[in-house]
Amino acid sequence: MPVRNRFGELHPEIITWRHDFHRHPELLFDTHRTAETVAGKLRAFGCDEVETGIGGPGVVGVIRGRQTGSGKVIGLRADMDALPIEEDTGVPYASQTPGVMHACGHDGHTAMLLGAAQYLAETRNFDGTVAVIFQPAEEGGAGGREMCRDGLMERFGIQEVYGMHNWPGLPLGSFAIRPGPFFAATDTFDIVFRGRGGHAAKPHETVDPVVMASHAVVAIQGIVARNADPVENLVVSVTSVETSSKAYNVIPQEVRLKGTTRSLMPAVQDLAERRLGEIAQGTAALFGGTAEVSYRRNYPVMVNSEVQTAFAAEVARSVAGACAEAPLVMGGEDFAFMLQERPGAYILLGNGDTASVHHPQYDFNDAAIPAGCSWWVEIAEARMPLG
Repeated sequence: MPVRNRFGELHPEIITWRHDFHRHPELLFDTHRTAETVAGKLRAFGCDEVETGIGGPGVVGVIRGRQTGSGKVIGLRADMDALPIEEDTGVPYASQTPGVMHACGHDGHTAMLLGAAQYLAETRNFDGTVAVIFQPAEEGGAGGREMCRDGLMERFGIQEVYGMHNWPGLPLGSFAIRPGPFFAATDTFDIVFRGRGGHAAKPHETVDPVVMASHAVVAIQGIVARNADPVENLVVSVTSVETSSKAYNVIPQEVRLKGTTRSLMPAVQDLAERRLGEIAQGTAALFGGTAEVSYRRNYPVMVNSEVQTAFAAEVARSVAGACAEAPLVMGGEDFAFMLQERPGAYILLGNGDTASVHHPQYDFNDAAIPAGCSWWVEIAEARMPLG
């Protein structure tokens, strides 16, 4: 089934919703206006149930098909939150909140799933139940985990779950997916080196934590280059160096490193954590200081289920004519928590030749809306066909 004609009719209205979300971006779990708007529209569409306050401001709409004898329940998930970035697009619907913008396209995801919900509520051409899931705090807040902890899957009887993300650089309206590990586990670390500060003119009287930290930054690169198997994916990045002194002529007492690790296998994740600790402690001891390491495991590896991925790709081909094999992505995605709870699949939707996500000039491509909405609808109708 190609792009549904109905989404040609609904397209201008869905764009209006998307632009409204874009003007009023909200961060993490503070997506209250967005959630209220979503819940109001779901009620207006005639959803059988609309539940709010799930995992914070999460919203779920329940739509029952013309038949429900199959007993199947499928979850369709979109994310609602924005990013703490100052917008630089110049579009007439630009963010009205200083320092906050929809730089990842969650406004588009939410609008597309609303469009699909309206269509599904109108037609109900499926045998089973659809739960449309609108999630807060994907951008670092683990809103997916919080919705699952709040009983998302059990409360609504969800058996399979599907997600979608727009992808700049992928041809507009096309799709790409891969089975198995897809998005990386994302961890963060802090390392505090402590020494003995003093006057910059008398370095021999100090134990310099700047020297410790500098050697450690170089040594940390060896985790990927010399410790990890070259065929296994790992990224270790030191992203911040801060000292306890702001003066030119003072050797500080402390230096703090911050960074991230990204991996696709638990054993590699374990290796990165262990070696960061060993390198920090060993480097500090070498120069007569100490090191304190804090390592936090955040989003797990996002793993697409084999059967559901093959089905999602088949649906994408029916909508767009083709579905490419997606590359491995070393970014994190908290849909991983939902895929730990239930089998399912996550797919990429082409945003065309646009700025990258998380860039101040990024904007979701409204021309992708009909394809995205059609994929959501076909997932429900093809997975739960009427008898």
